[in-house]
Amino acid sequence: MDKRVKKKMEALQQRIQRLKQQLAGAKKQPDDLREIQTLQAQLAAAEAELAKLKAQA
Repeated sequence: MDKRVKKKMEALQQRIQRLKQQLAGAKKQPDDLREIQTLQAQLAAAEAELAKLKAQA
């Protein structure tokens, strides 16, 4: 695994962590249901990309 892939994986892990925090906050204050759906979609996409990178490594 080269440095570029490692760096991308680290960035994705940080993004996933941040999205989980945002999602938890959005669920506590459900002002806009579309925001929750958008965050869930972004989280799923980031997790899928991370899984793909791990499978290649």
